[in-house]
Amino acid sequence: MTELTELTAVRLLDGYRKGEWSPVEATRAALERAEAIQPEVNAFVRLIAEEALEQARESQERWRRGEPRGLLDGVPVTVKDILLQRGTPTLRGSRAVDPAGRWDEDAPSVARLREHGAVFIGKTTTPEFGWKGVTDSPLSGITRNPCDPSRTAGGSSGGSAAAVALGAGPLSLGTDGGGSVRIPASFCGIFALKPTYGRVPLYPASAFGTLAHVGPMTRDAADAALLMDVIGHPDSRDWSALSAPAGPYTDGLAGGVRGLRVAYSPSLGGQVAVQPAVARAVRRAVERLAELGAYVTETDPDLTDPVEAFHTLWFSGAARVTQHLGPHQRELLDPGLREICARGARYSALDYLAAVDVRMDLGRRMGRFHDTYDLLVTPTMPLTAFEAGVEVPKGSGHRRWTGWTPFTYPFNMTQQPAASVPVGADADGLPIGLQLVAARHRDDLVLRAAHALYGAGVASAGRPTPSGS
Repeated sequence: MTELTELTAVRLLDGYRKGEWSPVEATRAALERAEAIQPEVNAFVRLIAEEALEQARESQERWRRGEPRGLLDGVPVTVKDILLQRGTPTLRGSRAVDPAGRWDEDAPSVARLREHGAVFIGKTTTPEFGWKGVTDSPLSGITRNPCDPSRTAGGSSGGSAAAVALGAGPLSLGTDGGGSVRIPASFCGIFALKPTYGRVPLYPASAFGTLAHVGPMTRDAADAALLMDVIGHPDSRDWSALSAPAGPYTDGLAGGVRGLRVAYSPSLGGQVAVQPAVARAVRRAVERLAELGAYVTETDPDLTDPVEAFHTLWFSGAARVTQHLGPHQRELLDPGLREICARGARYSALDYLAAVDVRMDLGRRMGRFHDTYDLLVTPTMPLTAFEAGVEVPKGSGHRRWTGWTPFTYPFNMTQQPAASVPVGADADGLPIGLQLVAARHRDDLVLRAAHALYGAGVASAGRPTPSGS
């Protein structure tokens, strides 16, 4: 049943309803695919086949009775190994985390999946504590790109992106503190949404504070909307969680882009050097938005690169997440993580508050920008996937991963919804992503526009086709 691994969650559920296939068949196919891809791409830290098949059998019986439980009954899903999952160790990519801990609680998003009958097939790889934009760690090694295993899958949700891209479950939960669902989505050719902060509750609270979001990683926008309808509801354990959305995200998908005011910023006002193939693919997709009825203006948001303020917030968070570790445990850490933790520990409270001031000003500027424009479009990444096993591309001159992710982390600072949509590939077959950004709380617009690009054939739920350019 290997063809089942190519289907979206929406299509799988339709097949369950019609009796075309069963949750057991879909789960077995996803597990077989996961086992097949693991040696080459290293997407998983743990597969839980026996438990998954038992969940699938229970789901199959509910479908047989005509009593499915929730919106995702029987759909195979994966969870990034940052989020708690009951009965399964969450090691967060670190040898400093004791696997013998008490694993008796689900994170809010995981709990919602369980309530809706999803089938958990495994935990996906992450860099240590999700600290960087590629996926490798001392615990689990290097996660590789599904289109070219010599390249990185991106990060920090690289395992989830590779799993979805290669058919090991159509849905995955990732986390995003500076681009961590959008970076690997762009590099691996899938869809990912960083929702408005608080739309998907998070517990335990991230040491990276209100930069950290939980978001869906899927084969297309329709699957992401379905997943948001499950996980985008409040949980009392997260004091910053938003109230329930006004209605299902799936209901608004068909609205299209006609009449929407779209700002297209190819390089954030010349601040970013973008590879020519990336620039061409994103521009073609923007032209298609105009053909679909959007009012497109090439313009730039009023912002300067907030990287130093982001570093203050991010490095302080890293120092906080490792603060409890003793000297022996610290020696087990990724050397790059140790380096930023040491820097983060040197910041003062005043340094942190100055970074918060930069963040608030950036949020104000983007709020004013969205008084005029419904959506901002940029490339997700200025480049396609580079060599695996390094934090920055060789010869780039960058010191940290933020040097090559200038389109993503600003929108963690502003807490806006932002998605990466696959819009083609370069001449080497490496995927290219387009980023859609909306005002806070307008996740529906991001999903609508992305769905329109899928409907127009600009984005594809399958492997990207090299453009030859």
